[in-house]
Amino acid sequence: MGALPHAELRELASLYRQTAADLSVARDDAASAALARSLNTLLGRAHNLIYSGDRPRRGILHFYRRVYPAVFRDTLPYTAAAFALFLLGAAAGAAIAWADPGFERVLLGGAMLDTIERGEMWTHSIVGIKPLASSAIMTNNLSVSFSAFAGGILAGLGTAYLMFFNGVLIAVISIACARAGMATSLWSFVAPHGALELPAIFIAGGAGLLMARGLLAPGYLTRRESLTQSAAAAIKLLLGVIPMLVVAGLIEGFVSPSEIPATMKFAIGGSMLVLLAAYLRSTAGSVP
Repeated sequence: MGALPHAELRELASLYRQTAADLSVARDDAASAALARSLNTLLGRAHNLIYSGDRPRRGILHFYRRVYPAVFRDTLPYTAAAFALFLLGAAAGAAIAWADPGFERVLLGGAMLDTIERGEMWTHSIVGIKPLASSAIMTNNLSVSFSAFAGGILAGLGTAYLMFFNGVLIAVISIACARAGMATSLWSFVAPHGALELPAIFIAGGAGLLMARGLLAPGYLTRRESLTQSAAAAIKLLLGVIPMLVVAGLIEGFVSPSEIPATMKFAIGGSMLVLLAAYLRSTAGSVP
């Protein structure tokens, strides 16, 4: 049997369980003996069809090459919702920062804002300790992503807060750097690693929102069953961002703060984004 899309697999599993339940009821009714035999034959054929053939491969390469792109596409609305929360936060942060310059100092702290106002990037200290900085960056990014995912269990409130706050933070930093004439310095630093780091955080946020949907809108399932199903897909989404954050951390530690031309940094960021989009759009895979 050919591989089925994730939605059709879920529907097949639901129909199989419902038929099994109907068979159990029919067996208890003597008048439904013929129906019970028919349902039993149907279930037997379905079982043989479903469980025959090769067992699906479960290796890491199979997951990242074939399973993850399909999971991402099936759950894309949740990632889009996380991105929308980020944009909402960015809009709010930009509006407040433009209206009240003092807000930048409250949010960013005096030391960081003083550095920006002197026309200096606060990231220069990374250059001298690249391996250590890269490791710390990876750890921090993973922590943010796992927090965005775990926030889904709080009915999505934790996830929504993290997405919104990160949008506010990036917008305020952008406004502060623009006022100091450092917009190019900021975005040439962000571009190489941000092309992977930011989508990874949005995907992790989408995983959190997916869990929240399973908790708040179980539909015809029990709340526990709904949360279990949503969490299974959400965990796959989260696992997929780990390699993205590892690569982003290496780039942020070694490339982003380097002295290579800004145009090259933007080119690296653009290339990373194109490669990521091509990977996530690949249709060779299917959810096992």
